[in-house]
Amino acid sequence: MVDTFLLLTADPDAADADTTTDTDLDIEFVVMDEAELERPYRVIIHNDDVTTFDFVIAVLVTIFELSFRQAEHVAFEAHTRGSAYVATLPLEEARRRVFKAQYAARQQGFPLTFTIEPE
Repeated sequence: MVDTFLLLTADPDAADADTTTDTDLDIEFVVMDEAELERPYRVIIHNDDVTTFDFVIAVLVTIFELSFRQAEHVAFEAHTRGSAYVATLPLEEARRRVFKAQYAARQQGFPLTFTIEPE
């Protein structure tokens, strides 16, 4: 079995463009076989200068099911080091949670970003 993972990223050159237009997207297809999908993947949160500490903690507690204390620790580590480990999950679950977290952030106007990497 082969799965195609669609990665959408905002075009950094579009930042200077008129903000009333749609964001230009770069589309990258990554083809993965079944063995790659079953491997554990690490979810990493990245610091930014806009997303509030309280929002990050809320996302980590509600979407990634961390305890409040764990969420505080992860948020502080991301803030001080630039990124932090959140969880290890199967790829599909990691993708689902990252999508939910980033969607919730965009709804609130935050640029909160996560990445998924093989363990």
